[in-house]
Amino acid sequence: MSQYEIAVLYHPDLEVDLSKAEEKITKLFTDNGGKVVATDNWGKRKLAYVIKKQEHAVYVIYTVDLPNESVQKIESTLNITDEVIRYLITKPDLKAIAKAEAVKADKAKKAAERGDRADDDDKDEDEE
Repeated sequence: MSQYEIAVLYHPDLEVDLSKAEEKITKLFTDNGGKVVATDNWGKRKLAYVIKKQEHAVYVIYTVDLPNESVQKIESTLNITDEVIRYLITKPDLKAIAKAEAVKADKAKKAAERGDRADDDDKDEDEE
């Protein structure tokens, strides 16, 4: 099982009742042996260019654990699903993500240390 990020652009008219379409796509993942780890709904956004005569779409990003064999089946099903305008399936570089998070945590730690010293300097100025 590998982890995939699947970005799905839903038809903008589904913004009001997106739950049925999301259930349909989630069922597609689980029926093909996958497990949805996380879902991130970005809401309705303007597209960079018109797709299927639509200028807006509802963006939903799924993080899914899937067997490698089932990706092809999911792609073919998403191609013919009426609710989906466009989709993108990517395999994230988990090592690069972990490294970036470590660097981010290190920077935050250093900034907090500098922030503590800055507070001490402010106290000295107030006392004078």
